[in-house]
This record gives sequence, C-alpha cells and structure tokens, in this order.
Amino acid sequence: MYMATHKPSSPSEEQYIRLYEENRELICRHSANVMNAMREQAFEDFKRIGIPTKKVEHYKYTDMQALFAPDYGLNLNRIDIPINPYETFPCDVPNLSTTLYFVINDRFYDKHLPAATLPAGVIVDSLKKVAEEHPELVEKYYGKLAATCDDSMTALNTMLAQDGLFVYVPKNVRLNRCIQVLNLLRSDVDLMANRRVVIALEEGAEAKFLFCDHAADDRQFLTTQVIEAYVGSNASLDLYCLEETHERNVRVSNVYFAQEANSRLNHNVITLHNGSTRNSTHLVFKGEGAECHLSGCVIADKHQHVDNNTVIDHQVPRCTSNELYKYVLDDEATGAFAGLILVREGAQKTSSNEVNQNLCMTKNAHMYTQPMLEIYADDVKCSHGSTVGQLNDAAMFYMRQRGISEHEAKLLLQVAFINEVIDQMLLEPLRDRLHHLVEKRFRGELGRCAGCNMK
Repeated sequence: MYMATHKPSSPSEEQYIRLYEENRELICRHSANVMNAMREQAFEDFKRIGIPTKKVEHYKYTDMQALFAPDYGLNLNRIDIPINPYETFPCDVPNLSTTLYFVINDRFYDKHLPAATLPAGVIVDSLKKVAEEHPELVEKYYGKLAATCDDSMTALNTMLAQDGLFVYVPKNVRLNRCIQVLNLLRSDVDLMANRRVVIALEEGAEAKFLFCDHAADDRQFLTTQVIEAYVGSNASLDLYCLEETHERNVRVSNVYFAQEANSRLNHNVITLHNGSTRNSTHLVFKGEGAECHLSGCVIADKHQHVDNNTVIDHQVPRCTSNELYKYVLDDEATGAFAGLILVREGAQKTSSNEVNQNLCMTKNAHMYTQPMLEIYADDVKCSHGSTVGQLNDAAMFYMRQRGISEHEAKLLLQVAFINEVIDQMLLEPLRDRLHHLVEKRFRGELGRCAGCNMK
C-alpha cells in the first residue's frame, strides 16, 4: 500500500472534510461505539493523505479526484427505504441453495430475515447491531486489517460508514448452504453509500459467500466498500463478488484478507456491467501452509472503466498463491490490472503464479497491465506474465470455414476466453449461471437477473 503526506486542496477533498466536520455527531449517533472509536483517526488520516491523484502509484490508472467530485447525497439519518427486497429482488441462482440477505445501500436489511436456521454460534447480521450487542467480538476484528493510515479510501469509508454486515463462524463449524448477500442500491436522488463488511472464520471453519451488487434505480451512485476477512488456521473461505450495476455507478472496493496456517481462500471478482470500478485486494499470509486462489474477469464496453489492483504478501514460508485475471474490452472501454507478489525475507518454499490476459476488441479500447514480483527469499517458485491482444486469427478462420458467421465466431471465442476464470469456481450451479450471464452479456442481452420483479 502507499503512504502520503498530501494536504487537502481540491474541492473533491474539501467537501468530504466539511461533510464530516458538520455531521460527526449525527454520524456517530446512528452507528455503534466500536465503529465511532476509529472515526477521528480515520478523519485525520484522510485529511493528511487526501483523495489520491494519478501521480500516486497505487491509483495511477483511475482518476479518483474526478469520481469523487460530484456532490452526492448521503442517508446519514438512516431513513428507511420502503421496500421488501425479498419480494421484489430475489436474485435466484438456479439449483444453488443459498441463505439470502440484503444490504440496502449501506444498511443491513433486518425487516424480513430468511427463515433458514444457521448453526449454533454463527452470526450473520447488521454490523451496527452486533457491535452494540457484542462489542468485544466486533472490536476483535473491526479495523484490524484495514489500516486508515495507508489508504485514503479506507480512511474515508471508516470515517463515514455507519452500518454494514458482520459474519462470524465459530471454530470447526461448516456452513453447508452458501450465504448470498445482495448489495442493492436504491434511491430517488444521486447517492453515496459507505458499506462495511467483516467476515471472521475461526479455526477449522468453512463458509461460502456470494456477494451480488445491483443498482435498482437509474441514479448516479458512488459506493465505497471495505471488507475485512479473517481466515483462521485450517479454515476455508470462498468469496465470490459479482457486479452487475449500470453505467452511472461508481464502485470503490477495498478487500483485506488475513490467512492463518493451512487455511484456504478462493476469491473471485466478476464485473459484468458497471460504470467506473476500482477494486483493491490486499492479502497477507500469517501462517505456514496456507493457500489462496485469486481470480477475476471483466467484460466492459462503451466508456466503462475497471481497475483491479492486488497485493499478495507472503510473510511466512510454505504458502501458495495463484492469480488469474482476464479482461475483454470493447468500444472505448478502459481496463487496468496491477498485481504485486511480495515474498518477504525468510518466506522460503513460497510458490506463486500470476497471470493477466486481455483482449481489446477495438483500437479505441485500452488496457494497462503491470504484474510485479518482489522477492527477498532464495528458495521460491514464482512466475508472472501478462498479454494484451486481439482474437486469434487462425481460430477465427477455422470457425468461418465451418459456416459460423463472423459475429458468432467472435462471440464464441470471447466466451471461451472468459470461461477459464468462471470454470475455477467451486460452486457448480454458480458456474452454470455465470456461463449463461456471460454469453448474454456478449450478446448485448444482459439485463437484471432472472427472477427480478423490479420495474
């Protein structure tokens, strides 16, 4: 991550400073003490660092100043939105048994909770509520990975977030059903939402999560999201994040992972439809024998922008990391990928592989790629690579010779290219659903999920 000593000067920064100074009491009143305890330090860090410019290495591919310049509204008074999302936005994945929860903008929806019974000790609930009822549990995890001194977007989220999602899975408990969380943006005016998520898996615990981001209204939305996920020793976490919003949506997501000994993580980020998206993933190996698989796929066209930035920090020996990101960019879309594999001194027997492959379908589509290795140990197996190109001419010729139209041949090759990422998912029903959605996206048919009753 980066450090900075920037002094705020731009209108983008000043409006958030004034916002907090004028509303700090209101923000705190509608949140919990555990979250409030970190606000002032986050505010000072945000003032010191400021919204990053493109001169900052960690953010050089995305114009953050421009994204944060508009004057968005915020629901600081936590006014209820009159909607039952379970009736209007079920977001089903056929043949996948899930327990469905909703976060409306940045607030956990607790009016009509699912009937499924969770195993004893498991918590899936409002971050604010759990922090009020079990402050010692939330305090153990909240803000411990997401350091506000290193990143201004994390600092901004920490100083403004009032609620979110808290998940806790006790020692040796396995969740048989996937937890599906639908992050739904809904507003009659342009809106900023600041969502916070904490996931804690104790030793030997296992859980699978599917996070789906949707925008129900044609408004300009800005979402900041910070996820802190702790994977205990011998624990297993699958986290799938799917964005399917619209062209007026701005999403800035920072995800932090910590893995203990012999743990396993599978994290997959899919961007099917968006406006401007900036995803950051920072993973730290804390115990030996841990393994992670990070993957992502992006389909973008028109003027859409997707920037994925990853850091995998091998702090201890005998850990394995695999990373695969693929982009298909059409029209005047812009993509960026920067991935750092850091192998620290003493982290011997590290095995790491990083691949970024990209297709630019037009001359006006642009891809920026920067895979990086930083190694301070001598007994490791590490590799990285990236490619930027167009569809294979030989494959196109082969398909055309067999009577397949040029349009259909391009579509089939694009689908096959993206499917390498989809096929790495461990949930077969989700794989099947995404194969279907990816094909619809390339055909220009992708709307809201099947089963959505929104108008």
